[in-house]
Amino acid sequence: MSSRGLALPPPAKNVVVYRNGDPFFPGRKFVVNHRRFLTFEAFLNEVTRSIHAPLAVRSLYTPRHGHRVAELGDLQDGCQYVAAGFEKFKKLNYSSRRRVELRPLGTGEGLQVSPCAGHGQAGAQGGQMNVFRNGDLLSPPFPVPLSKSTELQWDALLATLTEKADLHSGAVSKLCRLDGSQVSSGEELGNGGYYVAVGNEEYKKLPYFELLVPQDPACRTLW
Repeated sequence: MSSRGLALPPPAKNVVVYRNGDPFFPGRKFVVNHRRFLTFEAFLNEVTRSIHAPLAVRSLYTPRHGHRVAELGDLQDGCQYVAAGFEKFKKLNYSSRRRVELRPLGTGEGLQVSPCAGHGQAGAQGGQMNVFRNGDLLSPPFPVPLSKSTELQWDALLATLTEKADLHSGAVSKLCRLDGSQVSSGEELGNGGYYVAVGNEEYKKLPYFELLVPQDPACRTLW
């Protein structure tokens, strides 16, 4: 049977999508074709679900220059994009995301945890988070165990952080993510996540993770 006159569908495209402003999300791969996604909005809805975005994804940007993608046909095979809602594009080195090795408290076995694990809850079996001291680029992060009781006892957690962090400014009054957003309850904490203990002063946005967490020498950032 002749295929003359029949329009062939565009070839499938393989793309990787990151979460806007998230320094730990390793990216999610998508195969984009017209049989699966008839519209750009359908693709954005699938991205929202697959990357567990806190808000609906409404925009895609190129990771290096932040150019906005307007439609499905603008996606390029083998390229990377950053998913955002209505907020502004946040420029990070998204493509250098990597896995980190953590050792859970109370065990002698190594545990491979993806850096994006900071977005998953601790769960009934517990885990640990890693905490930097606000403005301190000389001290490595200290581990803090997580459990269901941690989620319920926020004041007790702040007291523990105060004792461990020993901030020059005094007691720890808040806990922030690396992008500076404040954690408001224990339920938002994730196993393997990285946070910053802050006193009464303002959060200081510094490259805590890049400078204080051991990296593969091949991808170490030079400062």
